Amino acid sequence: MATATIDGLKVEYVTRGSGPTLLMLAPGGFDASMDKWQSGAAWKGMDALAALARAFTVVSYDRAARPACPAGAWSLYADQARQLLDHLGIRRAFVMGGCMGCSVATAFAARHPEATHALVLHWPVGGYRWKLNGADRFARHARFARKHGLAGVVKRAHAGRSFWADPEAGPWASAIVSDPAFADRFAAMDLDRYVGLVAASGRALFDRDMPPGAEPEELMAMRVPALIVAGDDPAHATSGAHYLRELLPQPELWPVMPPEQTTERVVARIVEFGRAHPVPGGA
Repeated sequence: MATATIDGLKVEYVTRGSGPTLLMLAPGGFDASMDKWQSGAAWKGMDALAALARAFTVVSYDRAARPACPAGAWSLYADQARQLLDHLGIRRAFVMGGCMGCSVATAFAARHPEATHALVLHWPVGGYRWKLNGADRFARHARFARKHGLAGVVKRAHAGRSFWADPEAGPWASAIVSDPAFADRFAAMDLDRYVGLVAASGRALFDRDMPPGAEPEELMAMRVPALIVAGDDPAHATSGAHYLRELLPQPELWPVMPPEQTTERVVARIVEFGRAHPVPGGA
């Protein structure tokens, strides 16, 4: 495992395998770490990084954000991913997102089309329940921050639970725990400004029932192949996958649905997709 400084934060990443680059944007929101490719609901029982490294040069990292602008600004995440590729000297890649990583993937393709060879969108988020649940988490955290202050937020983050498991810990809990310098800057922020950022972030992240990230007009302009693997639960409504199928110009919506989507079948389908869309020159 290696470390790079991206957007002022220390970001841990891994590269492994050989073949065309597959940039893997981890499942989860602010807690999107590489281990989600092993422990996430869709990947239990298989190490997706190891499995896909047999056909691709896999690049994966722990996604991080800082409260410097509304965290729902998907362009922030997209630019962080591009900075990592630049750090590694990679010019073009298959871009794979899981869960909320799908939103980062489409934002990446919208902002950096020259670096996007194709998209793999696994269990895109969406649905009214997903929208309500996400907005509620931000509201709960804002109330906690008001009551306990930012020092209390830092203490809660170090209790070891993620934002999705413990909304009071806040969306920046993982960055607070992993980067002491960031934690010090976080604790010194003005509380009113911070609560305003939390409110703006929640609205930006959960502003629609369908997958956020790229705007509809941007999706319709993407001239790259896109493999879509639908989910089917309150956080990954099937409607989200069909929304992407409707708007993307070159969609391949896999007709297999959970629970028939075994991890082995999903990996095989992604490898098949990669072979069907080779990168010119093998780059």
